[in-house]
Amino acid sequence: MSLCRISLALIICILGRAVLKSCHAQDSPLDFLEAHNWARAEVGVGPMEWDDSVAAYAQDYANQRSGDCNLIHSEGSYGENLAWSGGDFSAADAVGMWVGEKSLYDYDSNSCLGENPWDCLHYTQVVWRDSTRLGCAKVWCDVGGTFIICNYDPPGNVIGNRPFGNLAKSI
Repeated sequence: MSLCRISLALIICILGRAVLKSCHAQDSPLDFLEAHNWARAEVGVGPMEWDDSVAAYAQDYANQRSGDCNLIHSEGSYGENLAWSGGDFSAADAVGMWVGEKSLYDYDSNSCLGENPWDCLHYTQVVWRDSTRLGCAKVWCDVGGTFIICNYDPPGNVIGNRPFGNLAKSI
């Protein structure tokens, strides 16, 4: 009987680790990169690469925000997108939310169409042609939910410039 309990406990432990690992895998550097590079490819922009220095900066700032998870920008030297969710939020969820602003960007006027002049700037940062290095981090909030930050080097959203240069309109 005790051998059966040990075997059952071992199976539960193995399954638990597999589930935990698959949940964590949804927030790997590759998950952040793939989501960004998919959106960039859609408008003809080359892929980004993961940068450990940029990621360390993101992780440090995410750790600072973990107490309250307020969406306050770091004011650092990188471009930056922030996301918060009251529940678990994956890399794909955060990048998908930012890319969801695509419909608010007007290529012809090179401006945002929303109520605020910044309603599409998360999207334009994701697809900014000159931003080639990416680093992101995710933390669990003390107040509940998750906080995600992605930093971009060099930063995008340079006033007067278009996110994907002088490409033909492809959005």
